[in-house]
Amino acid sequence: MDRLGLDPGEFVAVDEEGRVASGIDPDEVLAVPTLAVVGRPNVGKSTLVNRMLGRREAVVQDVPGVTRDRVVYDGLWNGRRFKLMDTGGWEPDAAGLQGFVAQQAETAMRSADAVLLVVDASVGATTTDQAVARVLRRADIPVLLCATKVDDDRLTADTAELWKLGLGEPIPVSGLHGRGSGDLLDAILDVLPETPRETFGPGGEGPRRVALVGKPNVGKSSLLNKLSGEQRSVVHDVAGTTVDPVDSLVELDGHTYRFVDTAGLRKRVKMASGMEYYASLRTSAAIDAAEVALVLIDASEPIAEQDQRVLSMVAESGRALVILFNKWDLVDEERRYQMTRELERDLISVRWAERVNVSALTGRSVQRVGPALERALESWDTRIPTGRLNQWLSDLVAATPPPVRGGKQPKIMFATQAATRPPTFVLFTSGFLEAGYRRFVERKLREEFGFAGSPIRLSVRVREKRPRKK
Repeated sequence: MDRLGLDPGEFVAVDEEGRVASGIDPDEVLAVPTLAVVGRPNVGKSTLVNRMLGRREAVVQDVPGVTRDRVVYDGLWNGRRFKLMDTGGWEPDAAGLQGFVAQQAETAMRSADAVLLVVDASVGATTTDQAVARVLRRADIPVLLCATKVDDDRLTADTAELWKLGLGEPIPVSGLHGRGSGDLLDAILDVLPETPRETFGPGGEGPRRVALVGKPNVGKSSLLNKLSGEQRSVVHDVAGTTVDPVDSLVELDGHTYRFVDTAGLRKRVKMASGMEYYASLRTSAAIDAAEVALVLIDASEPIAEQDQRVLSMVAESGRALVILFNKWDLVDEERRYQMTRELERDLISVRWAERVNVSALTGRSVQRVGPALERALESWDTRIPTGRLNQWLSDLVAATPPPVRGGKQPKIMFATQAATRPPTFVLFTSGFLEAGYRRFVERKLREEFGFAGSPIRLSVRVREKRPRKK
């Protein structure tokens, strides 16, 4: 940054709405380790998360199950940055306890660098806590045990009972009053790695992960059976046959993929209930744990709201995307004309996605799925050299400068690709860039460098004005 004549500390992050997020050194590595905070409902996870963050971010209410989705927050302690993943509580449902706990714990282990199990010290270790501990003891990442709601010395002695969970010494904390939170944060920094572990990509362990998602009865299980060449998933005319995610290893064009056949999404997660609610959570978790999502859409019917919602989930998760229009054998000329208009209207936000027309029933064009996955993953992994990126950006700004805002024209002084998976770019500017110009830059990025099948994240860091010396 010296050659630009700028002080690195003068930059702040700006979101798409133009709000200043935080002061941050642009030379810092943006990828930081993640700690997953897990436990039963109403043990005080969100209260503890707010205490560790030093601000009220997570919604807290004295009712079990307020937190449903996994939410990630930025944390800072003793000069080290990390991410806190606040998770929904594990319901003590005797019928599906083991399967649900194992699935949730496995998802947390895949997406985090360490796990913090929160147990209510005033209640002690319940059956659910013991089931979770059994799964976490087999984890290949660090696990810490936190005894929360220890508001005074009377409960400190009771935490010794939690040794039986086999996760080491329980750390007594009061999320409400902050007692012991500093010791907990010190212990967290001791086990968190300096950088995130690599869980994705070529060179990593295991096959690349593909989430097979879509609304009910769109043909996900039929497609998986056709790709694998055997009966991997139960297929029936009744919508919703698949409830739990089904993992299958499938080889396509010499590459091995781990496919996860998920339950169809009928409703929004917050509107679903019972088995449907948990199926929705598991589908969302499967997307988060995948590298690329295969979204199936019934080509014989109009694009539905559920289809658009699934596509939005994938795009927001930052995963690579391939859209398969299934049941193409039922599409006639009139339907093709209607689809052209629907694609322009309903899928404009994901026009960068790879698209393939297939028929799981007849096997039409299923051989094109493998190459589409490879192209999407290659885009997801792409990194543009800084020199080449800035040379391209200089030519772009010279030809089409940013629009004037408040009587001044902002300058784009430098750009860098901060991360891959998905490709993330940071523009260092002297002023705020309009949303329309950011979309223009993204469109030109795709025209120049490709990125077919991968989302692009573009952020702006504005130089703060120095106070004038009196």
